[in-house]
Amino acid sequence: MFSVRRYDPSHASAWDAFARRSKNGLFLFQRGYMDYHADRFTDHSLCFFRDDALFALLPASEKEGELISHGGLTFGGVLSDDRMKAPYMLEIFTLFTDYLRVNRFASLIYKSVPHIYHTIPAQEDSYALFRHDATLLKCEVTSAIGRSHPLPYSDRRTRGIKKARKQGMQFVRSQDYTAYFVLVASLLAEKHQARPTHTHEEMELLAGRFPDNIHLWIAKGQEGRLLAGVIMYLNPEVAHAQYIAANDEGRESGALDALFDHLITTVYPDHAWFDFGISTEQGGRQLNTGLITQKEEFGGRSVAHETWKLHIT
Repeated sequence: MFSVRRYDPSHASAWDAFARRSKNGLFLFQRGYMDYHADRFTDHSLCFFRDDALFALLPASEKEGELISHGGLTFGGVLSDDRMKAPYMLEIFTLFTDYLRVNRFASLIYKSVPHIYHTIPAQEDSYALFRHDATLLKCEVTSAIGRSHPLPYSDRRTRGIKKARKQGMQFVRSQDYTAYFVLVASLLAEKHQARPTHTHEEMELLAGRFPDNIHLWIAKGQEGRLLAGVIMYLNPEVAHAQYIAANDEGRESGALDALFDHLITTVYPDHAWFDFGISTEQGGRQLNTGLITQKEEFGGRSVAHETWKLHIT
């Protein structure tokens, strides 16, 4: 009933159309996003068919005998639409593991799409992983505000917002990724001895390809000085914040508090979830309590990012 084929560029249009209508698809899974770093990852995405009709997708890359879903993305499990049911996913996983075995993959690293990104329930893959004796490799924690049951801000966050507003701060959408990434890069180097995952050129490229999905918002002080900012990734259910940064003046003036309040209450109130991003390190073994406290003081609560490992025997 089911068959599997490795993705090739001739599938691009069908891939994108399916990803857009899938119940757990994000713009990250469009080929225009996935392929921007094709030089750094060996794509080994898969297309699953039922009676020759496209039925599911798996964004994936390969590295040293492992299939990873996907090495260049935060997550990316089996994408499916409302036709997917638990028995079908079990059949697909049986076919899938046979494919991995024949193609001499030693293991699968599977990064599930968190449930807040599902338009309807889509955790058939978690059940299939359990049935195939996969083990939980990582459990990272993000913090998200659920619009159906919002929680109040803490007194500290409320004070920060009031402090920023008294200074007449402006919140604007910007296209100046070059200037913003100077701030991001300096903070990452100072605090984590790390560099941004993207370059400013890459982010400009992606924002140009997906102008409805990638927005840079900044807080400006007197004379238009950059104080803080965040890059928003917008999906059907979730407004996701990443590359959050503030300079010394921005931290002192409450710029991030006020910027987040503006985005939560004014710019993106119609998204079911506002996601602040993960607050864990070392695959979830270490919790950054200061970082997660800031997000929880806005009313965010924990959502797990699960990464599974399946040994192929």
